[in-house]
Amino acid sequence: MDNVRVFLWLALLGMGWLTYTAWNADYGAAPRTRAVDTVPATPQTGAATGDVPSLNPGSETAAQPPAVTAQPAVATGELIRVQTDVLDVGIASQGGDMVRADLRQYAVHKDMPEPVVRLLSDTGPERWVFQTGLTSAVGGAEPNHRATFRSASNEYTLAPGQDELVVTLDWVGEGPISARKTYTFRRGRYDVGLTLTVTQNAGGSWRGAPYVQMERVHVPVERSYLSVDSYSFKGPVLYDGESFERITFDDLARAPITQTVQGGWFAAIQHHFLGAAVPPRGDVYRYDAATRGAAFVLTAIGPAADVTAATPLNATFTLFVGPKLQEQLQSVGSDLERTVDYGVTTALAQPLFLVLNWVHGWVGNWGFAIIIVTIMIKAVFYKLTAMSGRSMAKMRKIAPRMKALQERYKDDREGLSKAMMELYKREKVNPAAGCLPILIQMPFFFAFYWMLVESVEMRQEPFALWIDDLSARDPFFVLPALMAAAMFFQTRLSPAPPDPVQARMMQIMPLVFAGLLIFFPAGLVLYQLTNTALSILQQWRINSIVARESST
Repeated sequence: MDNVRVFLWLALLGMGWLTYTAWNADYGAAPRTRAVDTVPATPQTGAATGDVPSLNPGSETAAQPPAVTAQPAVATGELIRVQTDVLDVGIASQGGDMVRADLRQYAVHKDMPEPVVRLLSDTGPERWVFQTGLTSAVGGAEPNHRATFRSASNEYTLAPGQDELVVTLDWVGEGPISARKTYTFRRGRYDVGLTLTVTQNAGGSWRGAPYVQMERVHVPVERSYLSVDSYSFKGPVLYDGESFERITFDDLARAPITQTVQGGWFAAIQHHFLGAAVPPRGDVYRYDAATRGAAFVLTAIGPAADVTAATPLNATFTLFVGPKLQEQLQSVGSDLERTVDYGVTTALAQPLFLVLNWVHGWVGNWGFAIIIVTIMIKAVFYKLTAMSGRSMAKMRKIAPRMKALQERYKDDREGLSKAMMELYKREKVNPAAGCLPILIQMPFFFAFYWMLVESVEMRQEPFALWIDDLSARDPFFVLPALMAAAMFFQTRLSPAPPDPVQARMMQIMPLVFAGLLIFFPAGLVLYQLTNTALSILQQWRINSIVARESST
């Protein structure tokens, strides 16, 4: 096997794989979420935006799918402001729900503290709100997300030294029940506890079910090769207790989803950030997903329960609105960290991130952590790549003899092939061994790519000198230029291709590869540059050893 030809084919396959993933992200159909005990969805029509989920006749554990017609947004009334060290949240008095959320520690642009990233918003072209409450099974007034709630104050702030902030809103409504929403914010956390409480005021009983709903206007991402960030999935996701599925907006518009599961959750995700709702893990909830005009609506409604003076109803949800910090996500919901979507490289990228995060805890710099992890990977595969490098050194040594054979058998391809095989056997050279370093390197290359693109921990993180954001491209293209130079030097240590066409391809390959890396994250180019530099040092040492052995 010709080493150069294999290298070119593998590079072509790699670029083809990237092209396929980009195409699939744009046009591929997302797998449908597996339904458990499903009930056929029967969308209503003509309802207003923010419809309250209702209990199905004969099944008091499930909500009707949201309506599919778009209407103007409902007014939110007064806004109650809640500030923690990481969140600046607005809770609307009408509904008592979070309708605005700013991430105080995440700026939209590097080195510009304002504006910060805003996820939830009840206004603008990308409306995104939570809607929570209780729906009645007996009729009458109910404390749903269209009702009015009142709080003791319109301003709440997590004070220095305070670890927890509790915000309580009471339902302003007439009826035999009292209802309350209690939010719990914690220092440094993006998960917010929400407890819905219903108590009986007088004799008799009331029956109802808690629900949590999310509505977001879908604005498609315009994909561009100049922005690797644009290839992250943006849209709704559902988790059924076992499997995590992304759902494209178009698929959801064609076929709304209804499923009844235990231990599930739903979320809306985008690059680096998400909003999610996690119902109690032990209860069976019905999940509905549908579109409403330009928006998608995700709903989870729990089992109906009787409320008496002796048995109040308490339902606790966890709402997450913030960056995809994997340590926090793991503590919030089952497999919620899978919203950090590494795609088909998850099996390799996930443990790589854990190692990288551990190293970062020691060195405090993600760039140096990438270099150290690259060295660790190289050390693990050192023996394997050394065998390949030794074979390449021997190939380089016998290159003049191979050229002589080509001259002798230039008109006899069969004779040339036989003579070269005898030469390989006599010199104990395995020409296929040169493929091994490439086969080892490519999976790590793709895993590092998705890890750098998807991991918010490295968003806007500096390395050194001019590299002020490892998740973005090198602003001056210095690293790609160094990568091209390193690859060119690496080719000088490899055996020269006997075919002039292949030799010319090897000369321009560093420039082609550097061109591909120009718009890739600087952290990925740093990994590749470090790996190439280590490979050069290893091959140079092996070549020296083989040269000394041949001279003795």
